[in-house]
Amino acid sequence: MKKRLFTPGPTPVPETVMLKMAEPIIHHRHPEFGEIVKRVNDNLKYLFQTEQPVLTLASSGTGGMESTFVSLFSPGDTVIAVNGGKFGERWVKMPNTFGLNAVEIKVEWGKAPTREQVLTSLRENPQAKAVYLVHSETSTGTATDIEGLARVIRENSNALVCVDGITAIGAHEFRFDAWGIDVCVTGSQKGMMIPPGLAFVAVSKRAIEAMERSTLPKFYFDLRKALKAYGNNDTPWTPAISLIIGADSALQMIHAEGVENIWRRHERLATALHKGITAIGLMLFSDSPSFAVTPVWLPAGIEWKPFNRTLKDKYGITIAGGQGEYAGKIFRISHLGYFDELDMITVLSALEMTLFDFGFQFELGSGIRAAQASFLTTG
Repeated sequence: MKKRLFTPGPTPVPETVMLKMAEPIIHHRHPEFGEIVKRVNDNLKYLFQTEQPVLTLASSGTGGMESTFVSLFSPGDTVIAVNGGKFGERWVKMPNTFGLNAVEIKVEWGKAPTREQVLTSLRENPQAKAVYLVHSETSTGTATDIEGLARVIRENSNALVCVDGITAIGAHEFRFDAWGIDVCVTGSQKGMMIPPGLAFVAVSKRAIEAMERSTLPKFYFDLRKALKAYGNNDTPWTPAISLIIGADSALQMIHAEGVENIWRRHERLATALHKGITAIGLMLFSDSPSFAVTPVWLPAGIEWKPFNRTLKDKYGITIAGGQGEYAGKIFRISHLGYFDELDMITVLSALEMTLFDFGFQFELGSGIRAAQASFLTTG
């Protein structure tokens, strides 16, 4: 059986990237590796659409987010964080751990924050040093209008605009410089199409100035050290050499396809999958669907564990379950990274056959036809 991965992290790794990472290891302080790091740095700027530094850390995306909290602020500083899912919830808990005052904008799971909510919080907390937004909330498959919210923040405060782009970068349109973003973090195992283990942190001039004022304790996740090494095409600590080599290969693929084409591809895949799912008779979870991952309500009478086991063991498809209070109630299908049209047809076919196995009433093939029609009409 050929096994196929449709989870929102890790995502499938292209064969060419895996082969590059399997080559003999090289030393990270030799000029050969410095050339690779320089190429990665340049192509990361292209991916984030910025002329500012994009720093590479040996950590998960959560480590990248932690680096921003400890590197930009001082004890007692106020940050505003949007909490509309499992990861937004984490960006409220984490700053509190480091002695910051985290003001929460609570948003119902499956809904995106509004400009009015952000503006109200800014007016109530004029001392806020930053606003943390989640571009694509992985747990709910919900996309946020980062461009619009960044404009609200910049026009009404001096707060830094900090973005969790962990499942958005490489899936959604994102323009770091043009939109006035100050910090954005992503992880390697998402739209970057490489295994887990790297975080990438884009920082603006305002963010770099904030680093110099920060007095929170830090060592490994000190972005000032990473920025100093960045200027020499180096890293402050031993890097994840094979992963950076993989990132080099994956970023060259991204550059060759073109980032705007990649954004359009993800929108096409998501749109077709959404049409296929609704044609089957299932309900989408989010009111503001992400182009990276699609959560779907599990039909009444079908339990998650046997449903998931059948999908995986009988048809070779691995998807993700719900998180938090929605565990066992929704499932999530990824279309982030190394996916194309036929992948969506494949996962819909397996989904239909699994639903048929469980006695769900629908017209067999209806989801596949709807997805095909979507692809054929969008070109």
